[in-house]
Amino acid sequence: MIDVYSWPTPNGHKIHILLEECGLPYRAHAIDIGAGDQFTPEFLAISPNNKVPAIVDPNGPDGKPMSLFESGAILVYLASKVNRFLGDTDREKFNVLQWLMWQMGGFGPMLGQAHHFRIYAPEKIEYGIQRYSNEAARLYGVLDKQLSQHRYIAGDSYTIADIATFPWTRSTQNQGIDWARYPHAKRWHDEIAARTAVQRGVQVLADLRRPLIDDKAKAVLFGAEQYKAR
Repeated sequence: MIDVYSWPTPNGHKIHILLEECGLPYRAHAIDIGAGDQFTPEFLAISPNNKVPAIVDPNGPDGKPMSLFESGAILVYLASKVNRFLGDTDREKFNVLQWLMWQMGGFGPMLGQAHHFRIYAPEKIEYGIQRYSNEAARLYGVLDKQLSQHRYIAGDSYTIADIATFPWTRSTQNQGIDWARYPHAKRWHDEIAARTAVQRGVQVLADLRRPLIDDKAKAVLFGAEQYKAR
């Protein structure tokens, strides 16, 4: 039984979705990032960067428990564990990995910044809004072009590249994105959203999520609490 320490965020959803797709048994443990659960010594022991998600697999590669943080690493680990969603040949695997790195290094972080400056920033800084909204639009353009040539992001097969990217496309309005400009990406998004395992995955811990409107939650996520040395 894999223990998943998570919250219903895009990065958390990646892991929930893959576990549902794989059929691996798991327990989801809520790490309330608005309340500061990510800073507890117990969580930092498995996720030293104080970010969700993290997992503990009691049956690691050598038969011993193994903990992992960083959603991309967890996706690769789980896909390797079940030998699915990572491509069959070396060429396919490296193609999947390059698109996974694209999501981890660009699509997720830049959309997160667009979301922050458009919705959560205490001051509406036009430069920040425009910079990250424009970058979000550019990245959706990259996604749309790729999906104009392939059914899925890394080719003709559904992989962890799709699983990693999809949760970030569930909040287009907050990112300043108009789906009408990206018909191929919209076609892909709707197909992924219709998968039964995806629908189950995005519901994991979802009933616990609440709007980040109180000052404490904002301080924890965006203010002094986030930057304390630990």
